[in-house]
Amino acid sequence: MSVIYLIIGAAGACAALYAVVANRRLAAKLRNAERLFELSAGLHASLNMPDLLKAAEAAARELAGGREAAVSVAYGDANEYGTDRPAQVAIPIERSGKRLGVMQVAGGGEPIARENEELLARFAKPLALAMDNAIRYEALEESASELASATSMKERLESELQIAGSIQLSFLPTTMPSSNEPFDVCALLKSAKEVGGDFYNFYKIDERHLFFTLGDVSDKGMPAALFMAMTLSLIKGSMHAGLTPGELLGKVNDMLCEDNAQLFATIVCGVLQIDTGEVVLCDGGHCTPYVVKADGSVIPIKLKKGIPLGSFPEFAYTNVNLALDRGDRLIVYTDGITEAENGAQEQYSTSRLERFLALTKDYSSAEIIDALLMDVFMFADGAPQSDDIAVLCLSRR
Repeated sequence: MSVIYLIIGAAGACAALYAVVANRRLAAKLRNAERLFELSAGLHASLNMPDLLKAAEAAARELAGGREAAVSVAYGDANEYGTDRPAQVAIPIERSGKRLGVMQVAGGGEPIARENEELLARFAKPLALAMDNAIRYEALEESASELASATSMKERLESELQIAGSIQLSFLPTTMPSSNEPFDVCALLKSAKEVGGDFYNFYKIDERHLFFTLGDVSDKGMPAALFMAMTLSLIKGSMHAGLTPGELLGKVNDMLCEDNAQLFATIVCGVLQIDTGEVVLCDGGHCTPYVVKADGSVIPIKLKKGIPLGSFPEFAYTNVNLALDRGDRLIVYTDGITEAENGAQEQYSTSRLERFLALTKDYSSAEIIDALLMDVFMFADGAPQSDDIAVLCLSRR
């Protein structure tokens, strides 16, 4: 009997010892699980990659049992991770099939325990998520920075374009002639962008002569605006009493060709003899002007075609004389009028312009221009303005 009791007692002691060991292992697993959870949760405290890697390395060192641990990151599918320490364990850090980095446990001594390696492998999953978030956040910050930079540049360009537009408008006449003058002249410029290449000007050379001009630079935007400013400056600086429009265009053309600006400008310019109504006109490759007679008839003015300003030098421009009777109006315009398109890509055309002008018998210069622009915009029916528009109307009272 004593032997039986001894066997039973030994069996009970073994069972109790096994239970103690099992409980200790379970408790250790629970502690490891809790610590793993804490370390994994701590990874999300920062979206800064250097800070994240520093925290991950400290956590990996703890999970590896105090050994040295190095966590390195590589973007894309790179396989080299920049550590020169011999690795006992190298655990890939992957998310959605993409290699983000590797977690290496380095150092000599005892080999790493299996349970520590398992903890590191489990730790690699939340680490991959945290690294992926940090990468996305870094890309988001970079995009936000680029957006802020682009917005700042856009605002600066818009400001510069507004200034350029104001400078461009300063080259144009700001006052219309007195109602006591025996003539009525009005002009309008509507650029397709903030600045453009269409231009006009008019002013009295002396008490007996009125100079006027209207033109269209071959380009758009800032280059056209600069060429327009240069052309108007040369015209105003060169024109004087006794110089014909043809002689003026010849001089300005030669000067523009000397500068080799790579642009050109079509143009019509003229001089009105105020007391007689005689007009001397000259063309530089521009649209055909019209005269609306006092009785409402519309007459196209056939000018001797010249080359646009800046094309090539030493060209002889030809003057054409015509007479404006009292009540007659001379209309000069750019092709932004006749080539304006609607949604079906149909053009306003010269025939439509002639039909419109036939309805303006009793209109003043300003009224003709306002009504013409309204007619063009109604024809376009919301289609965007693709070209600059300029119109000048000269009437003899």
